[in-house]
Amino acid sequence: MNNFRKSIAVAMLITFLATASSSYASDNTLREVFEDAFYGAGIGALVGAAFMAFTKKPVDHLENIGYGAAVGVLAGSAYGMAKSARALAQIDNGRIRIAVPTIIPDLVESPSTRQTTVMWHANILRGTFN
Repeated sequence: MNNFRKSIAVAMLITFLATASSSYASDNTLREVFEDAFYGAGIGALVGAAFMAFTKKPVDHLENIGYGAAVGVLAGSAYGMAKSARALAQIDNGRIRIAVPTIIPDLVESPSTRQTTVMWHANILRGTFN
């Protein structure tokens, strides 16, 4: 049992170190994701309350508010992460930052066949030049 705990601790340590990325004082990504999740929770709770109002006995369905808030937190977090999508390599004022690229889905309609397909793309290089 003791070896099992040690192996779990080592696996968690390796996971945290492998996914660590560099952070900068001017990078507000985490704050934006938390704000989007907070707003999503509020909107989701309101939507859950609206659905609760249309049931026969609203008092028996108070969990709809919690479900709405939970879905709102997930949707807000996903929106915040998609909004702060990163490239594999980013050049900023002569400094190069390497990060895990975000894979973003996009709906594309073919002009000839009029069919909509899902296209996945990831930014490889992003830069600002003075």
